[in-house]
Amino acid sequence: MIHSQGGACKLRVAAVSFLNTVPLVWGMLHGRQRGLFDLSFCLPSECAGRLESGAADVGILPAAELPRLGLDVVRGAGIACRGPVRSILLISKVDFSEIRVLAADTSSRTSIQLARFLLARNYGVWPGIVPCGPDVEAMLEGADAGVIIGDPALRVDVDRTPYRVLDLGAEWTAATGLPMVFAVWAARPGCAGPEVEAAFLDSCRFGVAHIEEIVRQEAAPRALAVEMARDYLRNKIRLEFGPEEYAGLDHFLRCVSGLPAPQTVLEARSC
Repeated sequence: MIHSQGGACKLRVAAVSFLNTVPLVWGMLHGRQRGLFDLSFCLPSECAGRLESGAADVGILPAAELPRLGLDVVRGAGIACRGPVRSILLISKVDFSEIRVLAADTSSRTSIQLARFLLARNYGVWPGIVPCGPDVEAMLEGADAGVIIGDPALRVDVDRTPYRVLDLGAEWTAATGLPMVFAVWAARPGCAGPEVEAAFLDSCRFGVAHIEEIVRQEAAPRALAVEMARDYLRNKIRLEFGPEEYAGLDHFLRCVSGLPAPQTVLEARSC
């Protein structure tokens, strides 16, 4: 039986409320792992806060937070891509080399760091940051460009938008040849061993085997087209990790470790 550290209570698991996490926890919701964990949902940045405060034992952690928090990685599953990901977008009203102010979707820290690294590497710019919610028009009222992630990004019509769009998953893979890992399962020290890792991986595999069911249940409530949700879950994201994903994660953490602290733009006008 899987229990929290030092007691018989269930492990408290913080999962992300976006579509990309649903297959990871499908077994916990509907499969053999149902009832094993005390499962709750929040935004990516909130998962990090819950783990840091001790409000959660295991959670989906933005990759950029791993060095700061010093948690144990629960290996086997997470959220990654090996090319275009579609749900991590940089949207700009100016040429990418002219971006001076970047509105950052406040729900993700990894995507902000990834955008800063790629803008510096590929376009030679170091924009200041405006914290902002995931609304493209609001972002671009107060900034030159914005980073938007998750379900809000999937709802952006990239073929019809008047703005310039970078898929940050595609940009990373083109630059490095490696997968981009956006989030991992992470645990507070002593909370996860082989039994927990096996349960999380089995839950993921159960979800991958039930993508059609997930799409039927989740697309409409999220205002996503069925075809979009299916293509995203089947072809854009990778949920089961192998050695290449962990190599990509290590490389990303090395790349962003040397980035200077972002300058925060104080006037977030329309955000």
